[in-house]
Amino acid sequence: MDMEKKFLFILTYIILISIFSYLFAGCSGSQPRFKSKEDYSEPESKINKEYRFSSDIVKEETAEDDRKVDINSIKENINRYNLDKSQRNKVLLNVLSMIGTPYSLGGKDENGIDCSGFSRKIYESSFGIQLPPSTEEQYRLGISVSDSELEFGDLVFFNTTGRIPSHVGIYLGDNLFAHASVSYGVTISSLYSSYYKKRYIGARRILN
Repeated sequence: MDMEKKFLFILTYIILISIFSYLFAGCSGSQPRFKSKEDYSEPESKINKEYRFSSDIVKEETAEDDRKVDINSIKENINRYNLDKSQRNKVLLNVLSMIGTPYSLGGKDENGIDCSGFSRKIYESSFGIQLPPSTEEQYRLGISVSDSELEFGDLVFFNTTGRIPSHVGIYLGDNLFAHASVSYGVTISSLYSSYYKKRYIGARRILN
């Protein structure tokens, strides 16, 4: 009889432990009881993570937005740049036609575009040059250009996420560059703005 009681006690103990382990598994960091939405859809997971990260960039950009760029003055001063006038005008017209296009990761057109997509589109429509799709690949093209030697059409690169490079724009002269900003979409910013000045990492010249 004692053996039967002991057996029943042990069996009951094991069952109770199993029930409690199942009920409270959600408290364990290594064994979550419920899957998150991200676990069910990897693409959505990546989009959500990018959205959260983009939100942080928006906060930083807008908090330090001292660009105050007058886009009309750029239209008035296009003759000051060194490239052939017709080519300069074509670049600037293409850039200005895209101003205000919303930022979209992986976007390639007027419905939404990201930074490397923007530089790629402008180069193709203005110069007939097909740049690779990613910022990293564009950073490996052409020759390195020092700050004092920047010319109209050079690609300028930035570290905005901790990855080098993570952002690209097209230099327009007068320390201005066109790019697809996470916060403002396609816009024109100053290399001397507090946000971009400390994140600038260099420039590459693709044009001969």
